Amino acid sequence: MFKVLTLNNISAKGLERLPRDRYEVASEIVHPDIIMLRSFKMHDMDIPPSLVAVARAGAGVNNIPVDKMSALGIPVFNAPGANANAVKELVMAGMLIASRNICQAWDYTTRLDEEGDAALNKKVEEGKKQYVGFELPGRTLGVIGLGAIGVEVANAALSLGMRVVGFDPTITVKRAWQLSADVEQASSADDLLTRVDFVTFHVPLIDATRNMIHRERLTNMREGVVVLNFARGGIVDDEAVCEAIDQGKVYAYITDFPTSYLKGKPRVITLPHLGASTGEAEENCAIMVAEQVREFMENGTVRNSVNFPEVKLPRKGNARLSVVNRNVPDMVARISHYLGKSSVNIIHMVNESNGDIAYTLMDTESRLPDDVVEQIAAVEGVLKVRVL
Repeated sequence: MFKVLTLNNISAKGLERLPRDRYEVASEIVHPDIIMLRSFKMHDMDIPPSLVAVARAGAGVNNIPVDKMSALGIPVFNAPGANANAVKELVMAGMLIASRNICQAWDYTTRLDEEGDAALNKKVEEGKKQYVGFELPGRTLGVIGLGAIGVEVANAALSLGMRVVGFDPTITVKRAWQLSADVEQASSADDLLTRVDFVTFHVPLIDATRNMIHRERLTNMREGVVVLNFARGGIVDDEAVCEAIDQGKVYAYITDFPTSYLKGKPRVITLPHLGASTGEAEENCAIMVAEQVREFMENGTVRNSVNFPEVKLPRKGNARLSVVNRNVPDMVARISHYLGKSSVNIIHMVNESNGDIAYTLMDTESRLPDDVVEQIAAVEGVLKVRVL
């Protein structure tokens, strides 16, 4: 029986993918094999020695100490693309909110206190000229980061009649196939930023992406540009953008990451991290990570892990050995040595690595004696050993 600790509410649609006869799921478990979470911050959490896998029902993993998990031989799974449609729709809404001055106009009408429709209509007609906007067709959207979300945003903007320029030096073959051929390629982030009327970010927050929009880059952008950040707080230098709004350089700033500094700033629309906040996205994320965790726990398969290599091996034989170790030379030979000493024949195997982590699956002709498993677990550099 695998024990699953949930640190946040996880959609029942996802938890249903974990059979009750093999998985015990609860929000209070002392010795969990698996932790499932959404936004809970694990950085200050004591990691139970029993832990085998962590599953984040979402894309970002900033709330998980990934390096610590890697050092312990624990894969961290996420759900890339499961919330892509939800975020895409919010980016589209953000562009419309900015271009049509929706929030400012709404605020104007809610503050009207005239009695009677005639007086109210007069004020409406007098006020609406303050909120004249502009249309999206013919405008240029820049998309920085062409993963699951960025590709959907780019393709959707094209369908609205916009010109789209994209930049992602690490785009995968899979995403490139999904991206419309009509999306223009920028040679760099700076090249993109000089060519667009809107810019949206879909990248993780790392040192290379922190404050991608800063004062110097803003000076080289078009007058009246709209900045959208539905990726992560810290991607945009908030103070620099607000200064650019005051100077008339930036038309509007739409962000899903409010701060005390941004509160009440003119032409800044802050939303309470709504990107993936739809019932459908929560279900999709939960289903994806539940299925990935089940594949890993029962067969050793690794799919959509941020710190482990992708590994899949069809089952053969009578036993399967799963070994996580540091990515150093001669580890497979040392593991195989103990199997050979016990006359355990390897039918087939796979060994892959990702950075400092290496992961091996071996199917054997006979069952594995307990002492052999203990010997392999004691090898220097081995982090986790399981018999599946």
